[in-house]
Amino acid sequence: MAQCIPQLRTIMTEQLTHSQDLIARRKAAVPNGVGMFNHATATKASGATIIDADGRELIDFAGGIGVVNAGHCPPPVVKAIQEQAEKFLHVSFNVASYEPYIALCEKLNTLLPHGGPTKTLLVSTGAEAVENAIKIARQATKRSGVLCFTDAFHGRTMMAMTLTSKVGYKPDCGPFAPEVYRTQYPNFFHHGNGRSEAEFAQAELQRLEDLSHNLVDPKSLACVIIELVQGEGGFNVAPKAYVEGLRTWCDKHGILLIFDEIQAGFGRTGAWSAFSHFGVTPDLSTWAKSLGSGLPIAAVMGKAAIMDKAGPSSIGGTYIGSPVSCAAALATLKYMEEIDINAKGRHVGEVIRNRFEKMKAKHDSIGDVRGLGAMMAMEFNVKRDPSKPDAETCTKLMNACAARDLVVITAGTDKNVIRVLSPLVISDELLNKGLDIMEEELERICG
Repeated sequence: MAQCIPQLRTIMTEQLTHSQDLIARRKAAVPNGVGMFNHATATKASGATIIDADGRELIDFAGGIGVVNAGHCPPPVVKAIQEQAEKFLHVSFNVASYEPYIALCEKLNTLLPHGGPTKTLLVSTGAEAVENAIKIARQATKRSGVLCFTDAFHGRTMMAMTLTSKVGYKPDCGPFAPEVYRTQYPNFFHHGNGRSEAEFAQAELQRLEDLSHNLVDPKSLACVIIELVQGEGGFNVAPKAYVEGLRTWCDKHGILLIFDEIQAGFGRTGAWSAFSHFGVTPDLSTWAKSLGSGLPIAAVMGKAAIMDKAGPSSIGGTYIGSPVSCAAALATLKYMEEIDINAKGRHVGEVIRNRFEKMKAKHDSIGDVRGLGAMMAMEFNVKRDPSKPDAETCTKLMNACAARDLVVITAGTDKNVIRVLSPLVISDELLNKGLDIMEEELERICG
């Protein structure tokens, strides 16, 4: 039987396209638990396009799940990677200090100050950043409790998976980390119930007060972690008044406030941070994704006095701040400043919002259009009823776009949200071409 496999492989290769063959090899070699949101393939990418294994040019509205805000393979970043790779690939920052790590921390501390002296820890992934942020908060407060929110996504490692809300992302993975408590995210579309946003925010802040009677003593909480714009949860945006009240509530009880900026940072919302839109400064924050233009790099930032509460060797790891990734991140940030990435984020977001609102006006299957800057999404519901998610229409639209070489991905606990995370350097022509495809296919599906 083993001797027949190469021959069978040859026959299959002749019958399949290169992309189909690649997906078949993936299914044979990679565990099913690794997510596959669609059947796109990639052999090359530049700007806002991907070339697949069959040579087709795909419009990229996924951006590597929000990782390439500055575009695929920006030339200055590629050059910086090459130059650093020629010097050294790894020594471990724990063993030998090196300039790219320190320079990146200095740059981030200047770019994203946390209300005074700021310090930064570099790691490899967003989940790793979340894990370390929780450890720092616990050491700083000498408390163990952590409060998180429904529809949250913070990663797939043990603490991060515990904080993540979606049950489908963690089947049979328990027991989970202890002392984690969850409350309702202030989702206005789903829970507004006819109230004004101000009334809704006040009611949600009262929910925090009620926690002390029916969930957890605030004095035992080390921190609250929140995405100001939820990523996997469906681009839900917290009301500004709620975030302001949450800051006050945390200060009242000596709780540290952590903002997860992993998907929202570096121009995606039209600013370096989502929190700059809210006028609220966190005690700690987590960053990753577009920081390195695709290389694995993440950060925990925070007020220096809090960051320094972590005990020796209690945070970090072997691969903290790879020198090549640090070089990529420094070049990415410089390039972002040169092209004014935040202005591009605001422009792209305005174009998408206008087109999404136009689609919503024509189709009652679109219940909500929301987001901040270029972090834009539309939610599908039956007759715009927030309690009746329409995942079927959402999936049909994603697949129809894929058939026309437009890569889009879904979000939301019920998989009924289409989100756009295109590179922010995308041209107006390509952006509108992708939106045209989406609009035409939606008309065909719903018309």
